[in-house]
Amino acid sequence: MDRRAFVQRFGLAFSFLLLMLALTLLSDRFLTAANLINILRQATINGIVSVGMTMVILTGGIDLSVGSVLALAVTVGASLMKQGQPVGVAVLAALGLGAFLGVINGLMITKVRIPPFIATLGMLTVARGLTLMYTQGQPITGLPATFRWIGTGVVAGIPVPILVTALVFLVGWLFLTRTRYGAYIYLLGDNPTAARLAGVPTERITVLVYAISGFCAALAGLILVARLDSAQPIIGQGYEFNAIAAVVVGGTSFAGGEGGLGGTLLGALLIETLNNGLNLLNVSPLWEQVVKGVVIALALLLYKAFSPPSR
Repeated sequence: MDRRAFVQRFGLAFSFLLLMLALTLLSDRFLTAANLINILRQATINGIVSVGMTMVILTGGIDLSVGSVLALAVTVGASLMKQGQPVGVAVLAALGLGAFLGVINGLMITKVRIPPFIATLGMLTVARGLTLMYTQGQPITGLPATFRWIGTGVVAGIPVPILVTALVFLVGWLFLTRTRYGAYIYLLGDNPTAARLAGVPTERITVLVYAISGFCAALAGLILVARLDSAQPIIGQGYEFNAIAAVVVGGTSFAGGEGGLGGTLLGALLIETLNNGLNLLNVSPLWEQVVKGVVIALALLLYKAFSPPSR
C-alpha cells in the first residue's frame, strides 16, 4: 500500500487517536467513562443528520436545508402531541414530513433542474419561515414522558440516543454497501452520464437520497426535542454546516462517488471530541467555530494532496 492510499484509509483514524491522546494528557477528566458517554451522546444528533448528508454528497449534491427541515418536522410533531395525538402518530407525522420535504428538494433538482445548492437553500428559507409561522415564534414544551424516553432513556446502561444512532449508521452502511441502490448512489456520484447509460434511474435515486436526508434530519430533531423537552422554532440553525463538516472531514468527496459512513462516523466523533476537549480546557465557545473551520480546511487540503489524479 503506497503512502497516498495509506493516508486516505487510515489518516482520519490516526488523527482521532492523536487527538484523544492529547486531550487525555491535557485533562484528567477527558478519559473517563462518563465523559466518553457524554461525547457519544452529544455526537448523536449531528451523526444522524450526517448519515443522510453523506448519501446526498455521494451523489454529488448538497443539502443546506436539513436544519430548517428538522425544525419544521419536530415542531409539527410536538404540536400534535400537545393536541393529544398519540406519540406514535406524532412521531410518524414528523418523520413523514421530513422525508416529504426531502422529496420536494429532490424534485426541484431533477424536474425543475435547479442546482442542489440553490434548491436546498430555498428550502432552508421556506421551511424556517413556515416553522416560525406555525409556532408564532413560541416554543412547544411539556411533551409526554413516553416520547421523552427516546432522548433521555437508558437501555443496559447505554443512552437510547446512542443506540438509535448506532442503528441508523448500521442500516445506512448496509444500504450503501449491500444493496443495488447503494451501488447506484456511488455510480451516480462517480459519473452521472455513465450511470444514465447503464440504466440507473438517476432521477429516482436523487429524490431518494434527499428524502433520506430529510428523514434523518427529522429523526435527529425528535431525539433532540425529547432530550430538551422543548421544540424551539429556532432549533436546528447551523446544523447543515456541522453535518457537512463531519462528512467532509470523514473523507467523502464533494465531487461525489467516493467516501462512506465509516468516515462520516469518525468525522462526527472527531468534531464532537474537539468541542468536548475545548470545553474541558475552558476555551471560549467562540473558538469552537474557529477550530471547526481549521479542521475542515485541513481535511480538504489533505484530501486534495492525497487524492488520485482527476479522471
